[in-house]
Amino acid sequence: MKVGITFLVGLCLIATLPTGARAARIKDVTVVEGGRSNQLVGYGLVVGLAKKGDSKLAFTVQSIANALQRFGINVPANTIKSDNVAAVMITADIPAFAKPGTKIDVTVSSIGDAETIQGGVLLQTPLLGADDVVYAVGQGPIAIGGFIGGTSGPGGATVQKNHPTVGTISGGAMVEREIASQIVFNKSVQLLLLNPDYSSAARIAEAINNVFPKTALAKDASTVNICVPDDYKGYEVNFIASLGAIDVEPDNLARVVINERTGTIIATSSVRISAVAVSHGSLTITIASTQGVSQPAPLSNGQTVAVQGTDTQANEQKGGFKVVEELPTIQEVASALNALGLSTRDMMAIFQAMKTAGALQADLILN
Repeated sequence: MKVGITFLVGLCLIATLPTGARAARIKDVTVVEGGRSNQLVGYGLVVGLAKKGDSKLAFTVQSIANALQRFGINVPANTIKSDNVAAVMITADIPAFAKPGTKIDVTVSSIGDAETIQGGVLLQTPLLGADDVVYAVGQGPIAIGGFIGGTSGPGGATVQKNHPTVGTISGGAMVEREIASQIVFNKSVQLLLLNPDYSSAARIAEAINNVFPKTALAKDASTVNICVPDDYKGYEVNFIASLGAIDVEPDNLARVVINERTGTIIATSSVRISAVAVSHGSLTITIASTQGVSQPAPLSNGQTVAVQGTDTQANEQKGGFKVVEELPTIQEVASALNALGLSTRDMMAIFQAMKTAGALQADLILN
C-alpha cells in the first residue's frame, strides 16, 4: 500500500506539470474591472418536509405565523407545529449585467434542527444585497443530490448520502433589479489578473500591444490598463472580446501546496531544489491493553479478580540516506523522493524539512 500511494503521488506530481510554457487566453487569466458579481442573501421557509423539519424552535414558529399573516390568517404562535417546515438561509451570486427577468441559481441551507430539506419547496423569499436592497426573489422545489432514510434512535438504523440539509434550486431566483456596472473609465478598460504577478502583467501588456500597438500598460502586478482605440469608440464590447481572445503565456510562482487532511501535494513546474542530503526513517510504537483473569488456588478461599496487562512493541524502519543533487524540474524531485520509498505523509515531512533547511526554493503552503 505504501508503494502504491507513493507512486500515485509521484505520478500526480509529474502528470499535472507541463513540459513547457503553454499559452492561455487573456479572458481566462483576467477579469474586466467593473464586471464583477455580487452576493445576495435571504431568510425563508421550506415547506413539505413530511415531519423531517424543525422542532418547535421559536424563530421557525414565529416565521410561520408571520407568513400566514400575510394571507390574512392570524394563528397564535403557540398553536403551530413546525415539523413540516424548516427555516433556511438562501445565498446566491448575481452576475454583472444581469437584467430583470434573468434567472440565477440559489443555495438553500437549513439553520434550524431539521433532519433534511429533501423534497421541500422554498416559499417566495426576497434576496438582498449588502446595501439591504432586494435584487432578486427566490422560490421553487429543492434538489439536494442525496437523501436520509431509516429510523433513527435505539435499535434503528439511518442511511445518509451527501448532505441532506443543504440543497440548490437551479434557476430558482429571478432578478428584479439590475446592479449598475461600468467597464470603461476615461476611455480605457482595466484588466485584473486572477493570479497577480509582475511577469504575467508585463507579458499581457506586451501581447496586447502586439495586436493593438501602444494601447496597454502594466500598472502593477495585478492591473493592466488598456486605452480603447479610436476605431472601437462605441464598440467597447467588441474591443474587450478581441482582447480576451489574445493568447499569452502567464508566469507562475514556485509553490508547493500541502493538504495534510486529504494527503494531497501539488507543486508548480517552477519549483527548484538546492543540493541537499535526505534521510528519513520512522519509529512505530504499539501499546495494547489486555484483559486477564487471576484464579485462586483450590481450597484457598480466594477470589477471582480481573487483571489488566499491557503489551508494548516498537518497530523502527531503517531510513535511507540519499543525496539529492540540484534539480532542474519538480519531476526529478518527485522521482528522487519516490526512490526513498516514502508514503504521502513522509513526503509532506520531507518538503517541510527542506523548506526549513533553505533547500526548497518555493513557497510552502500548508492547508
